[in-house]
Amino acid sequence: MEDVRHAYRTWNKEVRFDFGQPQGEEALVPADSVTWRIFKNPVSMFVGGVTAVILELAEARVRDGVWNNTTFRTDPLGRLRRTGLAAMVTVYGPRSKAEAMIAGIRRMHGNISGTTDDGRSYNANDVELLNWVQATASFGFLEAYSQLVKPLTDSEKDDVYREARVPATLYGAVGAPNSVAEQEALFEHMRAQLQPTDIIEEFLQLMLVTPIFPLPLRPYQRMLVRAAVDILPGWAKQSLNLDTRWQLKNWERRLIRITGHVADKLVINASPAVHACKRLGLPENYLYRSR
Repeated sequence: MEDVRHAYRTWNKEVRFDFGQPQGEEALVPADSVTWRIFKNPVSMFVGGVTAVILELAEARVRDGVWNNTTFRTDPLGRLRRTGLAAMVTVYGPRSKAEAMIAGIRRMHGNISGTTDDGRSYNANDVELLNWVQATASFGFLEAYSQLVKPLTDSEKDDVYREARVPATLYGAVGAPNSVAEQEALFEHMRAQLQPTDIIEEFLQLMLVTPIFPLPLRPYQRMLVRAAVDILPGWAKQSLNLDTRWQLKNWERRLIRITGHVADKLVINASPAVHACKRLGLPENYLYRSR
């Protein structure tokens, strides 16, 4: 796990965000939340993030906004780092800094507009699209944790959606799901709009070859990318033509679960989660205790 610690130290130097200041300032999401427990785990966060992007790219307007107006193709590593930072600041950052960051993202999104190949116009701040992005992110992160680290109860899953209400509203996702039932209803509503596309394949190939993990962990990285497909709902895999090439072998799933469980107990001092705990006067291992 020293490679994981090294990756976090490198990430912290490159993102240049201080999660430890100002002392005592609360985050948008409370420290005793299920969300804080989930977001500390680097294994499930990577898997869940890829899962979320697959679902986002399946929606034509989101796909056009992401693929044609961001640097995913030209600088996938930089894009992932910026997206990861935004997620961590939203959950662990001091409220004042998180609010300022989200306001900046909203301003940037206001400048992203376009028309899909089938003639539908959109703006990145459209509420329907923001609700979809928020729902897919929550789904990806909680399902990756529940399936690959530690099973979450239905109540805990509902908590994750409810805990996201404040940041979701700041992002403009005012109709994002507040429970698993609402998430399932939204997925059912959006199901007919989700389309298979070569862009999803291109994205997954980028995730396989981009040097996100240290060199010794690259085979493991490729395994996690397939895990991101594996945790999708069955109907989504079928409708998006994500065939058996992306299916995990049983031993691979067991290995990911073992490493995910180990990562959940590994206190990484350089992580945003630990810095945020220190900011609030909590022990470094606050989120790593058995519950």
